[in-house]
Amino acid sequence: MSGRFTVRRIVVPDPPAVEAPPPVAPDAGGRSVFTESPPVQPSGTPLLRDKLLDAKIRLHRKLIEEINLSALEKLPEDEMRRHVQQLVAQYVLVERLALNTQELADFVSEILDEMTGLGPLEPLLKDPTISDILINGHECVYVERGGILEPLAVRFKDEQHLLRIINKIVSAVGRRVDESHPLCDARLQDGSRVNVAVRPIGVDGPLVSIRKFSKKPLNLSKLVEIGALRPPMAEVLAAAVKARITTIISGGTGSGKTTMLNALSGFISEKERLITIEDAAELQLQQPHVGRMETRPPNVEGKGEIRQRELVKNALRMRPDRIILGECRGEEAFDMLQAMNTGHEGSMATVHANTPRDAITRLEQMIGMAGLPMTVASIRGQIAGAIQLVVQLSRQSDGKRKVTSIAEVTGLEGDIIQMQEIFKYVRTGTAADGAVQGHFIATGVRPRFLAHLVSQGIKIPGSYFDPSQPL
Repeated sequence: MSGRFTVRRIVVPDPPAVEAPPPVAPDAGGRSVFTESPPVQPSGTPLLRDKLLDAKIRLHRKLIEEINLSALEKLPEDEMRRHVQQLVAQYVLVERLALNTQELADFVSEILDEMTGLGPLEPLLKDPTISDILINGHECVYVERGGILEPLAVRFKDEQHLLRIINKIVSAVGRRVDESHPLCDARLQDGSRVNVAVRPIGVDGPLVSIRKFSKKPLNLSKLVEIGALRPPMAEVLAAAVKARITTIISGGTGSGKTTMLNALSGFISEKERLITIEDAAELQLQQPHVGRMETRPPNVEGKGEIRQRELVKNALRMRPDRIILGECRGEEAFDMLQAMNTGHEGSMATVHANTPRDAITRLEQMIGMAGLPMTVASIRGQIAGAIQLVVQLSRQSDGKRKVTSIAEVTGLEGDIIQMQEIFKYVRTGTAADGAVQGHFIATGVRPRFLAHLVSQGIKIPGSYFDPSQPL
């Protein structure tokens, strides 16, 4: 043989509906290929599971060779499933796979996921209880449920199988990942955020982190309901957003910064024009007048990169009432503070930091990255003049997210930025089941922006700030 082959592409004819594969006479061993009862070898055992995975990959390749996939994808979902089900039923007969009716239906779903979706990731993306999907090579998959990580039996055929899924994800948003560009940020069609690291950065194989997009974003009332903060704290934050108090949301990775930003944005007036700037668009603002911008990585020649700083500068020419920066991480902090100081009060951003004071320090460092000839005093003056409120979030050891501090920036005294804490979370212990115990308290400090709230027609009860009163 010469080693050459011809790929046939045909449009699959419309087959009759296949409700279930027909029973087949017993083979030489006395076992039917299709059975209505579970087969002797359950599908959950590693041997059959591996056999089904191998068969799924082979069948997927065979289907791609034998059918016109672009034509198939134009069919309604139920019709496509009938086409694929007939082909799968024929293939399973040839391969003599022992599958009952339910297992065959599951197998068809997996094949459809391979053809038109993201393969083994599809069931995880559809599971509403999963918030994060973490892949460490093709054989190791973890998910986060309720703040707790747990391993899953989901795996990929091999590294090439995982890379094919990765390339399908990143190419959908015009990005690429390979040895020359081993790191990539992307997003799925539903808005889920994806980070990828492949070889040589990923020493043991591709690393994929998916932060799932919540189809129903949590509002502030829901955050109160799940115990992330107390009603008086929520009312103060809502009032601050309405009154255009410039706010920074601070926290560690996975602490709920984007969730809080989405929740607070719900109190922005629908009459205002908002511009959002993100590395991977994931904010879910509900206002009707929102302009969304996303950074762009460099192309193959290393050109064409568009950074957050350039987008912030451009946003200022777009007549925004507020600018929402998904994550402040570099020299764009200077341009963001300039915007906050020049008529864009009420803008918001998130920053990675462990305390409100650390958040201010991080902003100082990021402004220094801009390379401008500024003294420490002038940098701190910019921050004190722009930022009024810092909301600190933390993910506790039991996986629950809490607003651990709400602090006000009160100004500059000498070269030191002055802050005062209004509310805080006090941890008191840990239960036998690992649950964190604690409570929220008011520090007794009345925020200075209360006068501004009153001028805006917003009244906050003074009892909210009384430390002797329970929140």
